[in-house]
Amino acid sequence: MAATKRKRRGGLAVQAKKPKRNEKDAAPPAKRHTTAEEVEEEERDRIPGPVCKGKWKNKERILIFSSRGINFRTRHLMQDLRMLMPHSKADTKMDRKDKLFVINEVCEMKNCNKCIYFEAKKKQDLYMWLSNSPHGPSAKFLVQNIHTLAELKMTGNCLKGSRPLLSFDPAFDELPHYALLKELLIQIFSTPRYHPKSQPFVDHVFTFTILDNRIWFRNFQIIEEDAALVEIGPRFVLNLIKIFQGSFGGPTLYENPHYQSPNMHRRVIRSITAAKYREKQQVKDVQKLRKKEPKTLLPHDPTADVFVTPAEEKPIEIQWVKPEPKVDLKARKKRIYKRQRKMKQRMDSGKKNKSMET
Repeated sequence: MAATKRKRRGGLAVQAKKPKRNEKDAAPPAKRHTTAEEVEEEERDRIPGPVCKGKWKNKERILIFSSRGINFRTRHLMQDLRMLMPHSKADTKMDRKDKLFVINEVCEMKNCNKCIYFEAKKKQDLYMWLSNSPHGPSAKFLVQNIHTLAELKMTGNCLKGSRPLLSFDPAFDELPHYALLKELLIQIFSTPRYHPKSQPFVDHVFTFTILDNRIWFRNFQIIEEDAALVEIGPRFVLNLIKIFQGSFGGPTLYENPHYQSPNMHRRVIRSITAAKYREKQQVKDVQKLRKKEPKTLLPHDPTADVFVTPAEEKPIEIQWVKPEPKVDLKARKKRIYKRQRKMKQRMDSGKKNKSMET
């Protein structure tokens, strides 16, 4: 008996439609087996889609901001770090008069557990704080040799929001303070997995190298063709100053003995230039004193005239007759001129007298 379907509002029973038979079910079993194999081959040749988004468990958020008084290069560096780290947050500039402990409250309000703070002093020195808020530890660095993404040398390009690979120098595992900094850098610069703003691709590498008691940061792009590396920036050098137990303060865990402050460095350069100037002035004074000193006459060396040929001695002529006086031609010309002038005056006076008589 065919199944019947009853209407809701009470009506006649309507006979239910028979379900259509599927084409796959209608095909014979041998043909069904061949289609399954074709489907498997198609799946093998098909390009896999993007990785599915999982659950975001590692909820690391980083606050990146600075103090007032930074220059344009520091501002571009800060913007580059925000672009490369999708799990970062921004905030307004902090006043230089405020204490550094206020940053922990700002991190709490922004719901961030890590912080990168750029502190500018004298409009020429830049310091970077890396901190684990609010319990610590924290590290203070002097930032040197800054190059940003906008420079012409950085020709590479990478996907915005992609996850980076972190490459560390083997020297990070040799000393305890470098091991602590390595763990801090891993927690700050690594993008959490399945972050909403991140991309499921790995196309660039962050390298941290130790050289000359400093940490050198570089960013390289991975080229797909031959897996070569092209630097895309930014790049900077971190000179470690101190490592603190707390966040932005507390007991000092490590202090760099090789660190030299920028003020001391500039003072040494000025002292070197001043020493050069003083040395030149002393040389000039010595030369003046030498010129004023009387010349020392060395005794005559008789052996110096061994190879000197004596000149021929000419006989001395004695003049017995007094030489005639020299004629002064100028005085003679003057006397002749006076004599001619007087003669002319006399002749003129005689002509005037004759004319008067006539």
